[in-house]
Amino acid sequence: MENEIRFKSLTHSDIDTIVLLMQDFYAIDHYPIDTEKSKELFKTFIENESLGKSWLIYRNNEVVGYVILTFIFSFEYGGTIAFLDELYLSEKARGKGIGKAAIQFIQTEALKLKLKIIYLEVEGHNENAQKLYIAHDFAVHHRKLMKYTVK
Repeated sequence: MENEIRFKSLTHSDIDTIVLLMQDFYAIDHYPIDTEKSKELFKTFIENESLGKSWLIYRNNEVVGYVILTFIFSFEYGGTIAFLDELYLSEKARGKGIGKAAIQFIQTEALKLKLKIIYLEVEGHNENAQKLYIAHDFAVHHRKLMKYTVK
């Protein structure tokens, strides 16, 4: 079938593949990545379903990206919420409706998982991603995201 898009839950045998994609994703904004540490983190992530879920994205039986949802328990929202930690499509896969399919897939999974809300962060310069999210009912949150790095 031409332009068939499917999502496959990540397994141990997919770790090398997803880490290669992750390297490409992180290179876009020059983020550092320790590939061996990432592989170990995926092992832990796959073995503990309460941490979240991840999928490889296929187009015509070729891996073209991945998506990772991490879970958080929130009293404010009355249950489990998710953070769309990463959504990446290879450069050749962009502009073909795959991002739209990925967002719709995540929204369907959110219902199945009984999630209350999905948060995400997007780089300010990534206007295409921002347009994609807004077109699928994500909204700019009125709160400011802050971080503390534990040393």
